[in-house]
Amino acid sequence: MTTFVDRVELHVAAGNGGHGCASVHREKFKPLGGPDGGNGGRGGDVILTVDQSVTTLLDYHHSPHRKATNGKPGEGGFRAGKEGQDLVLPVPDGTVVLDKAGNVLADLVGHGTSYIAAQGGRGGLGNAALASARRKAPGFALLGEPGDLQDVVLELKTVADVALVGYPSAGKSSLISVLSAAKPKIADYPFTTLVPNLGVVTAGSTVYTIADVPGLIPGASQGKGLGLEFLRHVERCSVLVHVLDTATLESDRDPVSDLDVIEEELKQYGGLGDRPRIVVLNKIDVPDGKDLADMVRPDLEARGYRVFEVSAVAHLGLKEISYALGDLVARARAAKPKEEATRIVIRPKAVDEAGFTVTREEDGLFRVRGEKPEGWVRQTDFNNDEAVGYLADRLNRLGVEDKLMKAGARSGDGVAIGPEDNAVVFDWEPSVTAGAEMLGRRGEDHRLEALRPAAQRRRENQAERDEAQRDFDDFEPF
Repeated sequence: MTTFVDRVELHVAAGNGGHGCASVHREKFKPLGGPDGGNGGRGGDVILTVDQSVTTLLDYHHSPHRKATNGKPGEGGFRAGKEGQDLVLPVPDGTVVLDKAGNVLADLVGHGTSYIAAQGGRGGLGNAALASARRKAPGFALLGEPGDLQDVVLELKTVADVALVGYPSAGKSSLISVLSAAKPKIADYPFTTLVPNLGVVTAGSTVYTIADVPGLIPGASQGKGLGLEFLRHVERCSVLVHVLDTATLESDRDPVSDLDVIEEELKQYGGLGDRPRIVVLNKIDVPDGKDLADMVRPDLEARGYRVFEVSAVAHLGLKEISYALGDLVARARAAKPKEEATRIVIRPKAVDEAGFTVTREEDGLFRVRGEKPEGWVRQTDFNNDEAVGYLADRLNRLGVEDKLMKAGARSGDGVAIGPEDNAVVFDWEPSVTAGAEMLGRRGEDHRLEALRPAAQRRRENQAERDEAQRDFDDFEPF
């Protein structure tokens, strides 16, 4: 049964925004008290957050589909809809978030570090928020925007200071078990270790973590054995330790050739050339192992390696190797640049940047792309003529109409707003630029005329009669 997973594909869906409410306040003796529709609630986000208590991505392997809750619609009486609840997904320290193309979206290191994998949709405005001096009683509200749908890949790269690398059965698990309190499975057959093991080592004043990376054999960087699956766990380590078996029973292997093979695999994987390395000759408690260690040690030291002879079984040489690793880790930590305070970079848009594009496609269709126009389309109820007119006004003010004319659009040409798989297509008529004028005083409710004071209505009527009388007096017959 699978108990450790370090790579999964996750399908996340943020919550949809709630729709705005179109409502008119009514009470006794005041049947049309004005718009009072509330705004819809925001949809919940899907957030990945580092949790130190989580060590594997196993939960997401079994349940890869996750969805946040939707926002609630607004209601009359200026009552806003409830916001959707954010879905917080705990991930192990060292998780890398990638898109399906392999581009890194976030590198989550450190407890509490978070990344919004899917943004919740905005709630639609109610007609109370849409009211203005020109649009006193809107008979429509905006729809909530749909939440993001994302497919992301999560890869776990173990966060450790020291990585033990070597052939299967070289004694890496035994070594980590005696250097730390880790209790990995230990047996006398290859590929006993199927998952990386982590342990904490204390050497004087230095406390560091050590990882046992399993499965490295010739061809590991190309996918042979288990190496390709776990080589990523070496990337974050500051020090590499070659654990070489001096008591192997295979006649075609020896510590020097084993070292050359593993170094070649690390080179093929890439990005590890700058890590300090030391060599551990393990199993010197075996007589032949001690003799072989004495034989190959001068050759390894001539290559520039620091060499330690140890026995995990007999607990020989453990103190020296633990302090040597602690010293290297301390140096690596001191050499790292101090983390700078978070900076906010503001990149203002150019003054002449429209925020959308208009392109003519091969079939003659004009396509409009941009965050604002596409968002406005998603918020529009196309069953409501007033809402469609409001959209026309917004697009006109943004400059879509002018840009279409400059691009050569003519009356009756097809215009699509949005991507190919989810666009609103309509036949363009230049006259929609005068949307407000075409519909008269759109948004004004003529039923409210009856609520104006009688004295005001009499003054307006008298002014109209006076103007008509002046026109009659000025009239000269032929």
